[in-house]
Amino acid sequence: MVVIAPSILAADFARLGEQVVESEQGGAGRVHIDVMDGHFVPNLSMGPAIVASLRRVTRLPLEIHLMVEEPERFLDAFLSKGADSLIAHLEVLPDPRPFLRRLHDAGKRAGLAVRPDTPVEALEPFLGAIDLALCMTVHPGFSGQAFLSESSGRIGRLRELINSGNPRCELEVDGGIGPETGRASVRAGANVLVAATAIFADHDGPAAAVRRLLAAATG
Repeated sequence: MVVIAPSILAADFARLGEQVVESEQGGAGRVHIDVMDGHFVPNLSMGPAIVASLRRVTRLPLEIHLMVEEPERFLDAFLSKGADSLIAHLEVLPDPRPFLRRLHDAGKRAGLAVRPDTPVEALEPFLGAIDLALCMTVHPGFSGQAFLSESSGRIGRLRELINSGNPRCELEVDGGIGPETGRASVRAGANVLVAATAIFADHDGPAAAVRRLLAAATG
């Protein structure tokens, strides 16, 4: 099953709750929330208050993508506001096991992400301990970037590793995802598609955009 995860990084924040509800009505499976600290990536973005606000308007799982240098510092703050899963970058966690353990002990889902310049093989030792592996298909930090051409090969290789090490682990992709790149990503082995601009900048609105992306990815 393919899951669409709208990333609110490209949403209209004056209408954030309304747009998330529209995405849910279109068939979105979760909400992706990008958190940036201005250090790991050259941008700043959302905090726990956004999670608390969205928790009041949607029943969808809230997925937090921590693009930060010290993800452990933020774990409790986001969990207390209603986060359902947190994803940290392997590049800042030489030993991610304590982070993953804290999430699982709290009854939450745990994920690890890698940037495009990190070999996906770096995730292999930890696949048995995670619920989700996130393969970035752009350089993290800003929405609206083009899908990197080498991404399909990386997705395919990560799918092989997941099938061998933990078939229950989801393979999520994030960056430059639209109908064509979403379809290519699913064919390569992804089952969760994060999309920002393709959903929240669509002239027909988020619900129609989610339906269109889901149809393209599964058609």
